[in-house]
Amino acid sequence: MKVAVIPGDGIGPEVVAVTVPLLERLVPLEVTELDWGSERWLREGAAMPADAVETARAHDAVLFGAVGRPDVPHDVPVWQLILRLRQSLDLYVNLRPVTSWPGLDGPLRDGADVDFVVVRENTEGEYAGMGGRSHVGTDDEVAVEVAVHTRRAVERVARYAFELAARRRGLVSLATKSNASRFGYPLWDEVVADVAARHPDVRLEQVFVDALAARMIERPRSLDVVLCSNLFGDILSDLAAPLQGGLGMAPSANLRPGGGAPGLFEPVHGSAPDIAGTGVANPCGCILSAALLLREAGEGEGAARLERAVGEAVLRVRTPDLGGGATTTELADAVAAAL
Repeated sequence: MKVAVIPGDGIGPEVVAVTVPLLERLVPLEVTELDWGSERWLREGAAMPADAVETARAHDAVLFGAVGRPDVPHDVPVWQLILRLRQSLDLYVNLRPVTSWPGLDGPLRDGADVDFVVVRENTEGEYAGMGGRSHVGTDDEVAVEVAVHTRRAVERVARYAFELAARRRGLVSLATKSNASRFGYPLWDEVVADVAARHPDVRLEQVFVDALAARMIERPRSLDVVLCSNLFGDILSDLAAPLQGGLGMAPSANLRPGGGAPGLFEPVHGSAPDIAGTGVANPCGCILSAALLLREAGEGEGAARLERAVGEAVLRVRTPDLGGGATTTELADAVAAAL
């Protein structure tokens, strides 16, 4: 399997460095490491080279660490790297499984298991990059951010969500705001209802996003597949991270179902500059992202083994974010031992 590895910034290189050897224990790999990120932007004025998208396409998958550092404007590496790859490769599904792990404390009073998936539209919406600013620096300054929702994009991500729900527990919960949004989210409601009509084995419910946020904490076991726009999915999936043990345990996959582009797999914790270089970053989000990589590549058995190994390891060895005192390497070694 040809895998491009982008360690990126902050703790990204640290968690990627311990994840790749675990992947190599499960499948033969040809790894290409790419120096894309904020340091390259500071050095050359661009976070990626001009041929970056073509380079990514030459691989079967991309494993990504993190992006961002305090001395670089927040939007620069995001728009020049991760969003550019998502949009240029048309990775229209962002998949965020939310799974609780035995032994890890969470906010639920009864501590019962949680198992649902956030399916997020990944190429447009509020992150389409359309808008602008005028009269900059004056009292009349105006900033306009345009959310773009197209029938094609909504339909294809909805189709993926319903096909996924049919293999799970048969429920799709659509995060909407059509009571206040006059155009974009009514389109979502209508298109998703059309897709639902073609999947009679799956039940659809439309839930206002604010109510869904409360329900995700109060009754997360009532959820199966949560279908969201780009912005709603970004916020709700991070809100769900404490149910998994925190952001350090949260994986994600950026996918183009049906092929045509390599998937991009990344932990969602960000670059965490406050702990970069201290050796205590939790590698499990990256390791579990590697498990998603394996599953999408048809290596379901290897993915399941890696996930079970993470579950066994965190029962005994935990980094500070999980309430322990282990280092990144010690937790990764525990996963390797369990594997």
